[in-house]
Amino acid sequence: MPADQIASNLALINWTVLASLAVGSFTVVALARLRTDATKGYLAFTAFCAAAFAVLTWLSDTGLPSIAAGSPVTADPAWDGPRRAALVAFIALSLVTMIRLSRGRGGVVPGVAGLAAGMAVLVFGGLTWGGTIGGVVMLALQLVVLALATGGVFAAMILGHWYLVTPKLPEGPLVRVASVLLAVVALQVALFVVWVGLGIGPGATGGPFAALFGPWAMYVWLRLLVGLVFPLVVCLAALKTAGSRSMESATGLLYINVGTITAGTILAAGLYFGAGLLV
Repeated sequence: MPADQIASNLALINWTVLASLAVGSFTVVALARLRTDATKGYLAFTAFCAAAFAVLTWLSDTGLPSIAAGSPVTADPAWDGPRRAALVAFIALSLVTMIRLSRGRGGVVPGVAGLAAGMAVLVFGGLTWGGTIGGVVMLALQLVVLALATGGVFAAMILGHWYLVTPKLPEGPLVRVASVLLAVVALQVALFVVWVGLGIGPGATGGPFAALFGPWAMYVWLRLLVGLVFPLVVCLAALKTAGSRSMESATGLLYINVGTITAGTILAAGLYFGAGLLV
């Protein structure tokens, strides 16, 4: 049964969600430090959150079981060591960035280095569970985009809260972050169409768009409607309200999207590790 196959891979789904929150939220810190006027207090707090999520990811990583029987996905244990080493480096650099930002000493160099370490974690994840060369590239791309969406919306929601306690902040940082988040979710929709349309994934069978009508159809449609289309609409609404300085409304909308985008990430991970479908 599809639900049983998803449930049997919960540890890998948990890893995907935690890694996405860690790397995605830290990406916002690193880029917002360079491209926006976001306060150092916000950046330092979000870097701390990223480090905390990364610690949870490491704990999850060191306890990962073997791929469940029946999954078309295979694992290459040769990449476990590099993946965990990159995680440790990411944790350390996130904490260094947090400390430097909180002391008002820049944080640009450890931020960029931490971003590179975080992306390495996701690439090594692709190498671990991607299988073929093409599968590695596509899974790594999926993990990166999931991270940018999941961690990005979490960081955007935290930024929205900063406006509620610091009303004089210019709207530019939240507008910039919301704009990028909208673009990332739109990219996810485009990738969904390509991957499902071409029947891509180690477990994909039946030709173009077969995943929309097969035994996994309910979860695929939930991924599309709940995890992609609805968040895309909410992202657009959040961007419009942030641009008009309706920060309470923007923050509320981002709260909704934290739930829907995270749910979409859970579905995407479950469909990959349970059914071998990229969606």
